[in-house]
Amino acid sequence: MKAILLGGRFNPLPRLDSWWQSKDQGNYDSVFLSVLLLVLAIGLVMVTSASIPVAERLFGNPLHFTYRHLVYLTLGCIATYVVMRLPVSFWHNYNMQLLFFALVLLLAVLIFGRNVNGSTRWLAVGPINIQAAEPAKLFFFVYLASYLVRRHEEVRENLMGFIKPLIMLFVFAVLLLMQPDLGTVIVMFATAVVLLFLAGAKLWQFIALMLTGLAAVGVLIFYSEYRWRRVTAFLDPWADPFGSGYQLTQSLMAFGRGGWFGQGLGNSIQKLEYLPEAHTDFIIAVIGEETGFLGIAVLLCLLFLLVFRALMMGNRALQKGMSFHGFLAYALAIWIGFQTAVNAGMASGMLPTKGMTLPFVSYGGSSLIIMLMAAALLLRIDFEVRMQGKQAVSGGKND
Repeated sequence: MKAILLGGRFNPLPRLDSWWQSKDQGNYDSVFLSVLLLVLAIGLVMVTSASIPVAERLFGNPLHFTYRHLVYLTLGCIATYVVMRLPVSFWHNYNMQLLFFALVLLLAVLIFGRNVNGSTRWLAVGPINIQAAEPAKLFFFVYLASYLVRRHEEVRENLMGFIKPLIMLFVFAVLLLMQPDLGTVIVMFATAVVLLFLAGAKLWQFIALMLTGLAAVGVLIFYSEYRWRRVTAFLDPWADPFGSGYQLTQSLMAFGRGGWFGQGLGNSIQKLEYLPEAHTDFIIAVIGEETGFLGIAVLLCLLFLLVFRALMMGNRALQKGMSFHGFLAYALAIWIGFQTAVNAGMASGMLPTKGMTLPFVSYGGSSLIIMLMAAALLLRIDFEVRMQGKQAVSGGKND
């Protein structure tokens, strides 16, 4: 399987690969871009619907968060344009500088950060709050993809080659846990583990790392009172519906009211400030209440179609010997897919509650802008892979 992922001659998905080529022969993945724009449009509509009551109470303007979301979308589009103009080699060449910048941001948050609800995760820059954990995720994945290209054989054959990127992950984890932000640590850890396995790490190393990570998370939860309350609330939210289980029970009631087809757009009751963070971390519950199971199913299918296309981008890149492109596409796909699954899981009671946005949908400037940068990077990766293929067919030189 690993030989297949690393570009062996045998193609495990010939029909899917043919479907990819026959459906999209342009310079970029138009299906990915079209689905992305559709998800962003859904996000704008649902942020507007979910935020009206709290915006009216806090600011006297029911569209306050809608206007801010549009500003973030505009900034995200500008960032997207810049990223799509940069060659992928830029990220490979400057991965260590980007990693250092991410570390500086995380340190700055601990020193100058703004405390909200007991967590210090934001840097205030004028009217905008920057959540340093978001660019930290992107830049760490860029570093990890670059490391796997530079030290590929060392990762596969040498234990130290496998451990070195984990040391850097440990440094990030310590800084993030000081905020505290266990959710981001889990996302980074899960993505790193899967990427190391795809890069050829031995099975016993993969299993040992998974067990170590699970044990570490267990210890962090057991010795943290508020995390332990979240776990107990997850196991039985109705035991304390007005205390530790309040957010989850309100979310479950939103899903229950939605049924199969929902109450209709704008008709959510839980968003009337019964459900905390209705337009951010728990926006999927409002979507479920207003559009029902059908609306949730459509949205999740769209998001996982983005993930599927991103994985195919990585597969094609590796088949053409473009290792950095492939590993980075895999990392971004795993990140988007895992964060989507965690957000949906915690809102529906399948996982303990955790502050984590739904990619491309939830309100949140840092998350939205960085996710759009990740999507732009995927489109740029696909563009360069396609250009190399066209050069090969026409007899041009391959870099």
